[in-house]
Parts: sequence; structure tokens; C-alpha cells
Amino acid sequence: MSLSVSRRLAAATALALAGLFAATAPAAQAVPTAAAAAPTPPDIPLANVKAHLSQFQTIATGNGGNRAHGRAGYKASIDYVKGKLDAAGFTTTLQTFTYNGTTGYNLIADWPGGDPDSVLMAGAHLDSVSSGPGINDNGSGSAAVLEAALAVSRAQLQPTKHLRFGWWGAEELGLVGSKHYVNNLPSAERAKFSGYLNFDMIGSSNAGYFVYDDDPAIEQTFKNYFSGIGIPTEIETEGDGRSDHASFKNVGIPVGGLFTGASRTKTSAQAQKWGGTAGQAFDRCYHSSCDTTSAINDTALDRNSDAIAYAIWHLGASTPVPPGPSFENTADVNIPDYPGSAANSPITVSGVAGNAPATTKVDVNIVHTYRGDLVVDLVAPDGSVYNLHNRSGGSTDNIVGSYTVNASSETANGVWNLRVRDAAAQDVGYINSWKITF
Repeated sequence: MSLSVSRRLAAATALALAGLFAATAPAAQAVPTAAAAAPTPPDIPLANVKAHLSQFQTIATGNGGNRAHGRAGYKASIDYVKGKLDAAGFTTTLQTFTYNGTTGYNLIADWPGGDPDSVLMAGAHLDSVSSGPGINDNGSGSAAVLEAALAVSRAQLQPTKHLRFGWWGAEELGLVGSKHYVNNLPSAERAKFSGYLNFDMIGSSNAGYFVYDDDPAIEQTFKNYFSGIGIPTEIETEGDGRSDHASFKNVGIPVGGLFTGASRTKTSAQAQKWGGTAGQAFDRCYHSSCDTTSAINDTALDRNSDAIAYAIWHLGASTPVPPGPSFENTADVNIPDYPGSAANSPITVSGVAGNAPATTKVDVNIVHTYRGDLVVDLVAPDGSVYNLHNRSGGSTDNIVGSYTVNASSETANGVWNLRVRDAAAQDVGYINSWKITF
């Protein structure tokens, strides 16, 4: 992670009062499934990721103790990653640039197939600072992205989107490599990106679990993964603007990513929910000579590596439900805090013949400081209720996602309603928008 600092303070502290509300509904209920069926994401082998880190450590040890821009250790690191990808069937491109009078390198790897007009890219910076080997910052992200790419090859994945991977040079000197890559993309190529996923420091010794809050769909994908394994997350603020995602974000490309913390101090509340030691930095070896393989948190590295694969498979390899007619309500509707009444956002559907399909798609965008308080239902014109979200997700915020509902027993035309009730006190929010597609 580079040294320049740009901070956004975000806090969503809530008190969840379980058991205070029970939703009543007509007998007809449906359990939604994901709106897009994707192949099952793999469990990324921790041993494989650590083997890459061991290689980076060996390279640094043999080249003056670091893998910094312009040093032999960085070029050796690029050559190692490129060799693995070439052998796995990727098309690799070594992009050069000049900074501070020395040559720098970006490595780009494309997986064959997928829609060339819809590119999903995952990346990490490969350089270290000159004062240490940079095994967490950022061997961890580089190794995990490499192993996720190799997992794509092992699965012979046939994605719907075109998958691209990148390893950036000279990030520690001001995001130099990623800026060079983005600035040399023609505008038509930039427009093809559906998203860029960034992974910078994902094995911090006193780890936290932070998710970038930039693109809502990417953010929610990562939150869904961590919610599924029972790990609460927080919005990432320490590294905002300090890593390579900023290069993409600044030209309008949707971005997201993961982070386990750098020099900031872990609070008592964070230690209580994540473990580790309160009052100490998330990474005590940040930008230091002790940033070695011995300072890596294996549990955090394992979880985040699996989250990377989860995001690539869900965002890049899903098969979307073919769309039909869509109807949307974009009016903001305030959600009263408990024990207030439910918020209702209606959509009048007309001109659709017959019943709704078994794959009726509902896209929801709800802004709220504690998604674990919320019960979200789709109410059909005849009053039948289809539950979409029932107080899951814990202390994370917002609900941005898609659901598929089997509403084939319902007449399509009529007034459909998104009903949102706050089931516990002390948090606020609103329905930002929602859409129903037949």
C-alpha cells in the first residue's frame, strides 16, 4: 500500500434487539435463490498461496531484502508469476514503464473466452517498499490473486465475462504502474470493464476484515461471502485512495476489494468480534523489515483467498436469467425505526400477459445502517408474500442484491409492493430503489 493518505470516516454502530418482531404473512411463501446461477467457487488451498509467499520471500532474501521498483527482486517476482500463468494457459503481457529513471513492469494475464465487451479484472501490486520484503504488503494480495487465477485454469472455467488479472509495479511510489495501465487504455476499452477487484494486504497479523464500499454490487458480493462464513465486516477506510483501485475508480470503472489493515490500531470492539489484540496495529510490520512470511495471519489469508475466488466466480462466471419486461420504482422511501410501521414501495405492472414466471427477478437497493434489523418482503397483487431478506447479515450495512422468486402462481399485472420493516431499534435507512423483471 502506498504512503499517501485520504480518509473517509464511516461508522455504523447499532444495538440489535432480537426477538422483538415476528412478521405475519399469508400462507404463500417462497424462498428466493440467487438471480444468477454460477459454478461452485473453489476452496483456494492455503498451502498453495503460502508457497507463492515463500517464493517471494526467497526472492527478496536473495536480492537485498526487498522486491522494490527498479530492483532485481521485483523483476524476479514478475518472472515467477508470469511463468506460473504461462504454464496454466493464460495469455500474458509484460507492460513496461519508466519511473525515477528505472524500468517498471506490469503483468497482465487474460483467460481465454468470456464476453470481450464485459471485462472483470482482479489485481494486486507486486512491489514492496525498499525497507523490507513486503510479504503482507503486498505479497499476500499478489499470491492470492495468482492462486485464484490458477484455480480458474484448473477448473477450465468458461466465464460469461472475460477474466483478466493484473500485477502492478511501483504502487508504493504513488500507484505508478496501475495509473500507467489505465491511462494507456483507450476510452472504448475502459468502457468494457464491468469491474476491477483490488487486493492489497489480506494477511495482516492482527487482522481485521474490511470491504471496500465503492461499487454496491461488488461490495455486496464480498459481504455475502463473509456473512456466509459468519465473519462480520466493516467498511474499509484506511486504504481509501491509497491503492491501485483508485487508478481505475478515477476513470469511472466500478471497483471493490478487501483489506485486513495496516498501521491503524485495532479497537476493543474489533478485537472482540475478530480476535487479535486491541491497542495494537493491524500490521505491526507495515513497511518494515519484519514484513516476512512469519508475520502472516494464515486464517485471514485463507478466508480472503477464498473470498477472491467467490467474487470471481459469482461476478464473472454466472449465467444471468434472461430478462423480460422490467418495472422500477426509484423514489426514496424512508424506513421508520422500530417500532414504526413498515415502509412500502409500490410498482404497478401492466401489459404483461399471463402469470409471472418462476424466475421473477427482484433487484433491491436499500440503504440502512444495520441490515440485520430488516425484514424485506415482495408482496404480490393478491397479497401473497415472498420473503427476500429476514434479518441476516449481522452488523453490516445496506442491502444491494438480486433475488429470484417463483411467482408463477401470481398474475403479473397489478400492484406489486416491496415491504420493508425495521425489526429492532436505533438504526435508520431508506429504500433507494427496486426493480421487478418478468
